[in-house]
Amino acid sequence: MPLFGSTFSPKKTPPRKCASLSNLHLLDRSTREIELGLEYGTPTMNLAGQSLKFENGQWVAESGSFTGDRREMQRLRKRNQQLEEENNLLRLKVDILLDMLSETTAESHLMEKELEELKNHSRRRK
Repeated sequence: MPLFGSTFSPKKTPPRKCASLSNLHLLDRSTREIELGLEYGTPTMNLAGQSLKFENGQWVAESGSFTGDRREMQRLRKRNQQLEEENNLLRLKVDILLDMLSETTAESHLMEKELEELKNHSRRRK
């Protein structure tokens, strides 16, 4: 065995066979779901005794779980709408008060300027 004569040369790997020996990849989606058990149904969860399910991108109450709370939800929605209207009214009042404040501040600055001019004018006469 020569010390420096031979170099390392790995064997060539054999070509791969078919990617999958199973024929399940040839089946259509519905058959695969039946065969492999991929049909989970709609996601559901239970929060505070109320059952919700996920449909069309939103969590929806399952029938019969909100029967006692519908009045409470309507009351809360009505109260929320009242508070939003009150909030809008208060924002409007704040805007009006800020306008009034800026107007009186501008008038005050003008009066101070006129007063200074009158003082300077009366000092020049003396």
